[in-house]
Amino acid sequence: MIERRAPTPLPSLLLGLGFGGFVDGIVLHEILQWHHMISSTEPMDTLAGLELNTVADGFFHVVTWLLVMAGTTLMVVSWRQGRVAPNWSFHVGLLILGWGVFNVVEGVIDHLLLEVHHVRDDLGGPLSWDIAFLIFGLLLSGGGWLLYRRGVRSLDPRTETVR
Repeated sequence: MIERRAPTPLPSLLLGLGFGGFVDGIVLHEILQWHHMISSTEPMDTLAGLELNTVADGFFHVVTWLLVMAGTTLMVVSWRQGRVAPNWSFHVGLLILGWGVFNVVEGVIDHLLLEVHHVRDDLGGPLSWDIAFLIFGLLLSGGGWLLYRRGVRSLDPRTETVR
């Protein structure tokens, strides 16, 4: 008989990290055009600056796409290994947690430490937007963690090692 094991959190977390990056890139970089990946270090007021920022945004999207592909691949691998599919609270909680972790890590590294861009470079990069981005990330992380834990508690105990 196939051993049924509980779902693993890594695939959903990687998907959340990738989707969080896509939300940032698509909404803040492309739709709202508040900043680009390196817009604080390479100004956007020249064609060369715009081209360099567009390439940097492209590499950023490649990384987020790789995170989504890794999460998808690991999800299928875990199912083929006999793990059950996660319940909705488990999965969506980790998606939200991953998005929040993305915001916190990206906000601390790119906005505060490296200062390669800020949330609103179009306003000169005021720190209040960067802090709001970090708070939003912490709220997403906390809410995602609580939802994930609720999903873990509701797992069928028979999925741990039943044969």
